[in-house]
Amino acid sequence: MDPLNEEWERALAIVAHPDDLEYGAASAVARWTSQGKHVAYLLATHGEAGIDSMPPEECARVREAEERASAAEVGVTQVEFLDHADGLIEYGIPLRRDFALAIRRFRPQVVMTINHRDTWGGSSVNMADHRHVGIAVIDAVRDAANRWVFTEAGGPEPWHGVQMVLVNASPAATHFVDVTGIIERGIASLERHAAYLAYIGQDAREFLTSSAAGAGQRCGVAFATTFEVLAP
Repeated sequence: MDPLNEEWERALAIVAHPDDLEYGAASAVARWTSQGKHVAYLLATHGEAGIDSMPPEECARVREAEERASAAEVGVTQVEFLDHADGLIEYGIPLRRDFALAIRRFRPQVVMTINHRDTWGGSSVNMADHRHVGIAVIDAVRDAANRWVFTEAGGPEPWHGVQMVLVNASPAATHFVDVTGIIERGIASLERHAAYLAYIGQDAREFLTSSAAGAGQRCGVAFATTFEVLAP
């Protein structure tokens, strides 16, 4: 894999749930914000269906707060949430519209999202929310550039400035980011999801160091985050 081109200044990360970015991508985000880049987060849901023992209203409140704290650990202060239903996100025009209008408003050079493919590699099946959001993000980048798509009165002007789409955790990864010197901030970011980690019984440090070391071994560095890079 090749090192990711980092000659850009603004990125928008669009994912389905609180915690989607923290399983690897946040370490790269920490590197980028430390370089002075601006990164914003947009989440399609509030994660309200993510903890079986917690009612959705309470779960949404807890997980939204955890995501904001998690983002702050890696230098992200702009975090927004949409109101799509956790676990029931549908690919379609409303989802594409929400994402395209956000891209026009944020005007990023890089758009990042979660794995849109059927699996994480091998036989591990990817859930529908991730697949639908990922595909909608890829389509919305093109939508955002088309003046005659989503022509809401008073809406933001079309945006043609996206240079690449980064798909995190893709089994078809093509590029990597060396996070060797900054992985501790990525770990701290995932650890902020305390309620969710307690529910699934996962140790943030063990998971991230193992996965980043495995990626690093393939890329020739100690710790890495990998991305599938797509042209808009």
